[in-house]
Amino acid sequence: MAQWLEYCLAAKPEKLDALTARLTANGAEGLVIEDEQDFRRFLEDNRQYWDYVDEELEKRMTGVAQVKFYVPATADGKVEAAGYLAGLTDISVTVTPMEEEDWANGWKKYYQPLEIGRRLYVVPEWLPREAPAGRVSLILNPGLTFGTGAHPTTQLCLEEVERYAAKGQRVLDLGCGSGILSIAALKLGADYALGVDIDPKAPDVARENGELNGVSLESYRLLAGDVLGDKSLQTELAGEKWDLILANIVADVIIPLSGMVGPWLAPGGRFLCAGIIDTRAGEVRAALEENGFVVEDALERKGWCAFGCRWAGEGRA
Repeated sequence: MAQWLEYCLAAKPEKLDALTARLTANGAEGLVIEDEQDFRRFLEDNRQYWDYVDEELEKRMTGVAQVKFYVPATADGKVEAAGYLAGLTDISVTVTPMEEEDWANGWKKYYQPLEIGRRLYVVPEWLPREAPAGRVSLILNPGLTFGTGAHPTTQLCLEEVERYAAKGQRVLDLGCGSGILSIAALKLGADYALGVDIDPKAPDVARENGELNGVSLESYRLLAGDVLGDKSLQTELAGEKWDLILANIVADVIIPLSGMVGPWLAPGGRFLCAGIIDTRAGEVRAALEENGFVVEDALERKGWCAFGCRWAGEGRA
């Protein structure tokens, strides 16, 4: 028997605010508002952080203007919902029975263990954690941040981390998200990693993932900040020498980083960058070379690219 009822109220976009206000006045809480206009506005306001939007997501949001709320699938729950709907006329209402896991944990079924490269085994924390012979488990709870191991960009960067990570290294992870890249480097032998992300939620998620993997707080530091815009943060990061600098972000961030991070590398260090849609790979590579990097590895998968680079000093390499 269903545990919850989902009430979905469709509205014209221009009436969505009024509908939400009426539901709130009637006592409804926990409203879920889905609006194509807000979705488009969010994309436009955050354009510098993405190069690609999933086609299925765009299709699902096209023309959408609706409000959802949830009540227990009981007689009392139905009475509660009737109270929320009081006074609302000419509104299309769809009621869908739901199990608790449908909206609380249903997303977990999309995350399965992944063998990446020759040595890594990425496994969600809610599944058995033992890795196949010869592989290192990387236990992960992605939370609400980017970095599950499923996306081609993360896989490409993990393969580069696997290639270059070594005992004794210091690693800087720019745009760390869930921490998957820097934690992988630590589990593959690196001594210390610093993760930075513009999302203030990311450090807490990455710290929890570090704990899941037995990473000590002494070897893993996490900061929230804008590397491109915060001069004091740039000065702090430039004050150390890094054996690996990781950036699984987007082209519009990697291009300016290419003019900044070269001097931060220790002798023999590598800049590993991914998150680059193939239509912009040439532009990113040109910027890397213009800023003194030699591109040693160029990987591509499902329309995404990654580069492994060595810095050769100021000017064109």
